[in-house]
Amino acid sequence: MRRPAVRAATVGVALLATALAGACSSDAGTSAPGDTITASPTSSAPPSSATPSPSKPVGDNTPSVDDGPPKVLGTIATGLAAPWGIGFLPNGDAVVTERDTRRVLVLSPPAYDVREAGTISAAVPLGDQGGEAGLLGVAVSPDFAQDHLLYFYLSTASDNRIVRARLDDGRLGPTSVVLDGIPNGFIHDGGRLVFGPDGYLYASTGETGQPDLAQDRSTLAGKVLRMTTDGRPAPGNPFPGSQIWSYGHRNVQGLAFDDDGRLWASEFGQDTYDELNLIEKGRNYGWPMVEGRGDGAGLTNPQVVWDTDDASPSGLAYLDGHLWMAALRGERLWRVDVHGDHAVHPVDYFVGRYGRMRTVVVAPDGNLWVSTSNRDGRGEPRPGDDRILLVRP
Repeated sequence: MRRPAVRAATVGVALLATALAGACSSDAGTSAPGDTITASPTSSAPPSSATPSPSKPVGDNTPSVDDGPPKVLGTIATGLAAPWGIGFLPNGDAVVTERDTRRVLVLSPPAYDVREAGTISAAVPLGDQGGEAGLLGVAVSPDFAQDHLLYFYLSTASDNRIVRARLDDGRLGPTSVVLDGIPNGFIHDGGRLVFGPDGYLYASTGETGQPDLAQDRSTLAGKVLRMTTDGRPAPGNPFPGSQIWSYGHRNVQGLAFDDDGRLWASEFGQDTYDELNLIEKGRNYGWPMVEGRGDGAGLTNPQVVWDTDDASPSGLAYLDGHLWMAALRGERLWRVDVHGDHAVHPVDYFVGRYGRMRTVVVAPDGNLWVSTSNRDGRGEPRPGDDRILLVRP
């Protein structure tokens, strides 16, 4: 199939005059500590027919006070093919991975011209067959100015793995393995990478469609991992000799740290509830015994749950007291307020306007970049897809 031309779009003053306002909420929730919020659509989209969650908190459900809805200021790039990971270099360049083409792209300001830096040849793009595997997340080394290293999460013929490569003068060098042996599957491969404020690398994995792996601490499937830059278990990990930081996950595709160093994760449910979780050391998040809130002994409840029609979450970003979560099946961008170690007030925006939303990241200028995923085998591509939107939060 012929690949549409990749184009960069300069975001200028003229675009501000025609910026698209997101749908504003009138039904967000508040809760007391220990409650789980059940998020409901708050736009003009058709209401869900799902049965309300028994975990919906009792009490005030007024929306939070903010400065208005986010706005799309313009388009950074068009003609991309299932962009999955986005990271920013110290000079403001953006690195973007394409899941199925296995290409690593570099977009440079101010025009954000798109250049191919290289291809990760080891990646097997099962996504082009309707699956979820391929070239997934990317993380920029905290010491990039000195080491020029990029970290990638990818699927091979035998496993999921994390590799790294130098980026010099816009060209990607050969990869070396950081961590291999992560179980892979046609679905549920996780794939998000992020460096924490502690300098260690965190990775999300999926249970590959085999639910029991999520509870098995002898495997890296269905976990959040924490490791050194060489792939070894990070000091202070809860299980000796293991990269596992938390377990009992179905398929985490979003990781974000807040200003106080807390780690949040967005997670796909099965048929009933998607989840936003506060990830803490050694905790068990319940899959497959529980989907959503379970209150089981030794299990950690989610902070927010969504009907799977309204979310199917992937990317997650934190900015100025809010978590921003990209929704695939839900075709929208969710904002959730963070108050200490509690998440409240889920509000949805842009419902159905741009199709499936995969990744959301905070750009150096304080705006959000949000990528669509309509060419991932499950969406309905529109002219110019896939694209990266510039969103003012």
